[in-house]
Amino acid sequence: MKNTIKNTIKGEIPIFFSCDDNYIPFLAVTLESLEKNASKNYKYVIKVLHSNTINKENQQRILGEYSVGNFNIEFVDISNYVEKISERLHTRDYYSKSTYYRLFIPNLYPQYSKALYLDSDIVVLGDISKLFNTELGENYVGAITDEVVQSVKEFREYVENRIGVAKSNHYFNAGILLMNLRKLREINFEEIFIKMLSCITFTVAQDQDYLNAICRGHVTYISCTWNKMPVPNDSITLKDINLIHYNLDMKPWKADNVMFEDVFWNYAKSSGYYEVILNIKQNVDKATQTKAAEQTVNLINLAKSQADEIKENERIFKLIEMICNPDFDDGEEGFNPFGSLIGDAVFA
Repeated sequence: MKNTIKNTIKGEIPIFFSCDDNYIPFLAVTLESLEKNASKNYKYVIKVLHSNTINKENQQRILGEYSVGNFNIEFVDISNYVEKISERLHTRDYYSKSTYYRLFIPNLYPQYSKALYLDSDIVVLGDISKLFNTELGENYVGAITDEVVQSVKEFREYVENRIGVAKSNHYFNAGILLMNLRKLREINFEEIFIKMLSCITFTVAQDQDYLNAICRGHVTYISCTWNKMPVPNDSITLKDINLIHYNLDMKPWKADNVMFEDVFWNYAKSSGYYEVILNIKQNVDKATQTKAAEQTVNLINLAKSQADEIKENERIFKLIEMICNPDFDDGEEGFNPFGSLIGDAVFA
């Protein structure tokens, strides 16, 4: 008999984002597309997690335009919750520490048994309730294989050698996550992450690598139509796509001739932030575009270098096994370098 996860409030779908002021215009485009295509049969409770990085003006503007009807939006400052480990949340290039905030959702919101996490550089073309209603059973997350990883040899070798994912097509992108919050709390996911953070540093995909390391073998794989990236795939046409994810440097507001850019701009025009986004695009010079492309090349080279570090990869693989195995005993009660979990806060 299948164990179907039911949300605590019938008809309510919790959806989480995390961003800062810089990404508010793109969050608006995401919300524009999300609301236009979502089923009217549900109430959507949207939480935007941040660490005092979204000003009141931006918050009020988003609330005024999108917290309407069956959509309820709240901006949640979790600064105090992550304060103890904030300095350990390493980032690279243009990423902010908010990329890690999805990892704290299970403990922050114990009233939910299941939730969606979505990145803010997306356009939702399908009915998001269909994604939410995907059966997870006892798996930790529902996610989509990372198309970019699959398209680059160096990334494929990295996720197999460094993260310990048996096959590279089992490595998922963390930008679209259906989270089994009940199960993640049951395995003490947050504590596992903090343990891993204390002794393993993933620098290629950061929080995404930690998620894949912890959740491997416990993933429900969802159709790539729910996380289609701007990379060629002859088996999928635009009419098949439920969600487009403009990840890495493949962003229409930063680069020209991005696949599916017309879809983004169509929603941007009706988002209320069109002029802001257009101004951002017009101020992107050749040097900025070149830098973004160089960052991607550097990332590929970093992945290649780390994939070849045999001894270090063996060390990391052993640590992952030790930390994720509930029967592991290192002789120190709790094996928690911070003494306690990072916070006791519960958010409504």
